[in-house]
Amino acid sequence: MFWDKKDRKTVTDATIRTTLGNPEWLSGIRITDSGSVTLIIETEGLDVEAAERLRLESEATLMRLDGVTTVQSVLTAEAPAGTTSRSTPGLETHASPRRVRKGARLSDEALSQGQPDQNAQIPSIPGIARILVVASAKGGVGKSTVSVNLAASFAKQGLRVGLLDADIYGPSIPTMLGVSDASPSTTPSGKLLPINVHGIETLSIGYLTDPDAPMIWRGPIVQSAITQMLNDAQWGTPEDPLDLLIIDTPPGTGEAQLTLAQRVPVDAAVIVTTPQEVALADVRRGAAMFAKTHVPVLGIVETMSWFEDPSGVRHYLMGEGGGAHMARALGLPLLAQIPMLQAIREGGDNGEPAALADPISAQLFTDAAREIALGLDAIQTKPAPIIIFDD
Repeated sequence: MFWDKKDRKTVTDATIRTTLGNPEWLSGIRITDSGSVTLIIETEGLDVEAAERLRLESEATLMRLDGVTTVQSVLTAEAPAGTTSRSTPGLETHASPRRVRKGARLSDEALSQGQPDQNAQIPSIPGIARILVVASAKGGVGKSTVSVNLAASFAKQGLRVGLLDADIYGPSIPTMLGVSDASPSTTPSGKLLPINVHGIETLSIGYLTDPDAPMIWRGPIVQSAITQMLNDAQWGTPEDPLDLLIIDTPPGTGEAQLTLAQRVPVDAAVIVTTPQEVALADVRRGAAMFAKTHVPVLGIVETMSWFEDPSGVRHYLMGEGGGAHMARALGLPLLAQIPMLQAIREGGDNGEPAALADPISAQLFTDAAREIALGLDAIQTKPAPIIIFDD
């Protein structure tokens, strides 16, 4: 509900402190004209669970105040001796200098929370021989397009291939495969049966939800959705398993990626990027996350590498050589450079992968799939069938 500013009761620093009982842990308050409140909460000495409970209770209490539109919190801790902190304009503080810890950088300890012992092998998933994650730390680089066309290329070579759409917030695989209206059935034991299309066994949250409904899900639900689509589905059979399951992940290095890296027996990852610097900066973060979670990265696939006009001249609209430069910097192979091709875009919109319909695209993705197959075969972490491409 919206209302005029003149009709809204003014919220003050004193009102908030009184409402919360003037606690010692409240080290700062910021209030905007629109009624948005930011709390600076001192969490020194509290464990993660207690700090989260304190945050939730405080925000819920203040949301009942007339005039408060939103409440958010920043959790802080004492700065180490000898450090200083800058004051934030509009933020009233009543304690010694403190610092706000950046939450975007995860330590090894943070990444290991809830992670199985590194010495203990993650249980394999019945019916799946190998698992490849296709990732990008940035959205809009063509990750799902690469996933679909790689799966189609492997299937065209006679492999039994699965494709899991783990992009919980923006599942696009059903559209790209032309099965947006599909609905998976179940076995007598209650396991999901993947949708088979173009010779690929597929599952997506898009098959199970309203396409127009926003996915307002937080960590535990995201984890549950991904693990259920993996473990509560009949991927192949123990006698005839999938040779390869490709997992299309959402952009970023968040809950879904950590769930896959820490809870799923992933054999390797491929990182997708465009040549532009703003995308390459995110590649570094993605590669670092896989390094910390001990998932081998086979290499980088560069998309939108160039546009070739009818006269044969290449135009580097997104920059030139960025993928190759980043691959060298990270010590990884550049697996493929995929140019801007109308056939690839049309294939994604029409539900028929370009790797199956367009000769030029087919060759590009077949070459990329071959490089990935060689990389998978070079990993000696566990026995698996040898993947061979016939020319």
